[in-house]
Amino acid sequence: MKQSTFVRLGLLSFGLVLATFVVRGTTRLFLGERTATLLSAPVGLFTLALLVWLFLAALLAVTGVRPMESDLDGG
Repeated sequence: MKQSTFVRLGLLSFGLVLATFVVRGTTRLFLGERTATLLSAPVGLFTLALLVWLFLAALLAVTGVRPMESDLDGG
């Protein structure tokens, strides 16, 4: 994985966490707590899976098993 891809996915996960709060908060105003939780859960679970994947990629890069590709090569 390239470093820029890793950073983009990290920023995407941050945005998805914010989206989860926005979906839950706005849905709560109109449809109730249970429905808001049900609608925000898939986004939250996808975000959690993405963060676990990024953590494992970073762990593999730190240990040297699968190093990050540098973006300085023109890519």
